[in-house]
Amino acid sequence: MAIFVRDKNFYRTMLRIGVPVVLQSAITIGVNLMDTVMLAKLGEAQISASSLANQITNLFHIFCMGVGSGTAVMTAQYWGRRDQGSLRRVVTIMLRLITVIGLIVMALAIFIPDRLMWLFAPDDPDVIREGVRYFTFLAYTYPFYGISLTLTLVLRSVGSVRLPLFTSILVFFLNVFFNWIFIFGELGAPRMEIAGAAVGTLIARLAEAAIFCGYFFFREKQIGYRMRDLLLPCKSYLPAFCRFSLPVVVSDSLLGVGNTALAMIMGRVGSAFVAANAITMVAFRLTNVIIQGVGNASGVITGNTLGAGDTERAYRQGVTFLALGTILGVAAGGVIWLISPLLVNFYEITAVTQAVAMEQMLAMALLTPFQTMAYITTKGVLRGGGDTRFLMVADIIFLWCASVPLGYAAGLVWGWGAFWIFACLHIDFILKTFLCTARFFTRKWIRPVR
Repeated sequence: MAIFVRDKNFYRTMLRIGVPVVLQSAITIGVNLMDTVMLAKLGEAQISASSLANQITNLFHIFCMGVGSGTAVMTAQYWGRRDQGSLRRVVTIMLRLITVIGLIVMALAIFIPDRLMWLFAPDDPDVIREGVRYFTFLAYTYPFYGISLTLTLVLRSVGSVRLPLFTSILVFFLNVFFNWIFIFGELGAPRMEIAGAAVGTLIARLAEAAIFCGYFFFREKQIGYRMRDLLLPCKSYLPAFCRFSLPVVVSDSLLGVGNTALAMIMGRVGSAFVAANAITMVAFRLTNVIIQGVGNASGVITGNTLGAGDTERAYRQGVTFLALGTILGVAAGGVIWLISPLLVNFYEITAVTQAVAMEQMLAMALLTPFQTMAYITTKGVLRGGGDTRFLMVADIIFLWCASVPLGYAAGLVWGWGAFWIFACLHIDFILKTFLCTARFFTRKWIRPVR
């Protein structure tokens, strides 16, 4: 069997879905990172506070991705068989769930921001104080961000990628503009520093949600979802939603909690490690956008193909995606290492933090090929095939039984260097790559939605 599919339409579809996803992911990452980047000249306390406070945002983001991606497993296959009625009902379940969770996270950020920050930096009152200032406005973004993000995933699952892309471009420039105004006190606005970064993000997220909801509820025609559909009876679809979506929600949520645990470990290793990690993540996320595009395209294409009933074609497409993932992962790791000196020197940080950041950059460059393969299998092909329960187990075991205890021991017990601490914190990338690739070749991941 050939490694690469010999079908020009396959590659056209991959590019049609993947390229807008790449661009949108880059812009979304830019929105999430811009607060940290624009605070670079204001000292390590504000950099660390925004980075650690955004761990809550990352946790919420991962939960939303779980809900949206789990829903997209079903909507992609329903779209493949042109069953819009079922598609709309699972979207209703998704919107109800994400709204409730968004309101809960917002309440926590409003009423106990100091305790949330204490989880990550218990011995650093300056970072806690700055984080509380940041949460004052950031808290209100969560319900709106959750709705926008999950609707993006649903639209992608039916091949609609233009609106999310154009909206992300607008949101990025809004965020940068209002950050500039409120962080530095431009155009007559008060100089708010880290709180101003949160104000800029809030304005951008409100605009994003308004555009998505206006389009999805009143203009979108492929799915045909309207406000009245929020009241649709969905009880008969709950078993299927739980079977396919709940494992994704559980695995992604526990991944989010696990990543939060990793952040808590980093916070206890020291502020230099935290600040260096914030810089390392900038490089990783910027190079990871292409991988996300291929991964998302693989899930959509696999789901649509299985929905149409062609399992053999879905398997051949999966082989091609794995090969592309290997190539892209090696290239992305090389780029991370090449840009690391330029990126580290951009920040006003101490020599110690610079040295730690360079060690983390090297570890990330070596881990990136494994992270790429893990992403394409767990978030793409196997998930698109409906094998969500297996992926849930793989995610939970490797993160909680390997990365968390090894990272804790390396950083807080054994006192290893930054390179090895970082490698231990992310060793689940390597383990998942081998297990999920082996799972792919068994073909047991092919599970059509009924």
